[in-house]
Amino acid sequence: MEAEGSGKESAERETVEGRDRELEAEEEQEEPEEAAGSAKKRVVPGIVYLGHIPPRFRPLHLRNLLSAYGEVGRVFFQPEDGFVRRKKKAAAASAAGGKKRPKYSKDYTEGWVEFRDKRVAKRVAASLHNTPMGTRRRSPFRYDLWNLKYLHRFTWSHLSEHLAFERQVRRQRLRAEVAQAKRETDFYLRSVERGQRFLAADRDSAGRDGSWAFAQRPTEQELRARKAARPGGRARARLANAQDQARSNRGLLAKIFGAPGPSGSMEQPSLGRDA
Repeated sequence: MEAEGSGKESAERETVEGRDRELEAEEEQEEPEEAAGSAKKRVVPGIVYLGHIPPRFRPLHLRNLLSAYGEVGRVFFQPEDGFVRRKKKAAAASAAGGKKRPKYSKDYTEGWVEFRDKRVAKRVAASLHNTPMGTRRRSPFRYDLWNLKYLHRFTWSHLSEHLAFERQVRRQRLRAEVAQAKRETDFYLRSVERGQRFLAADRDSAGRDGSWAFAQRPTEQELRARKAARPGGRARARLANAQDQARSNRGLLAKIFGAPGPSGSMEQPSLGRDA
């Protein structure tokens, strides 16, 4: 009985060992297949967007900080606008008081970083978002937070096209502003020339003594002189003067003597002559 029990146990052990050997062989066969599949699978790069870049932060700083999480490829920072840069430089110069030349560094507004593997890019954007940029206590970026976002289906060619489009839009806007300024300048110069012509005409119309020449309504004497200057006008002028004088004399006599009028005054002398 003991011999039979020991034989059964040895047989069971042999079967278990055989199964283990078969599983090991299958695993050894699957490992090269997985390695071949991973080799065939192409590594796709991923791009992460940086929404906030602190002052004096450079692409070299970004590469040193993010290279600990994975292989970093290309890095691009968008510099700030030239107008803003000049304003900051002037403010720094005024704050320095002109004693020393202010040290103003070029700052950036946003940036893009490319990882060789998009899985690493996703993991970095998810884990570092809203965390301090500087891990050391004396780091100048300790109190700045990462603002990272992984861009799905975004390639570096898209970024190049976007930057080229922005440059083209900036150039067109600059051309439009220059054309508008030119039109305003031409209009101003035309207005100045027109005003100068008006002033010159006013100076010419004014006399040498500087008195203003204006048209005055002719008087009664001037009208009579013009009429007398016409052919036959002198006789008519004399007759008109005599009639005016006679009317004035008759009216004056009628007021003095209480005569009824010019017609009555003409009849009284004729009656006296007849008598």
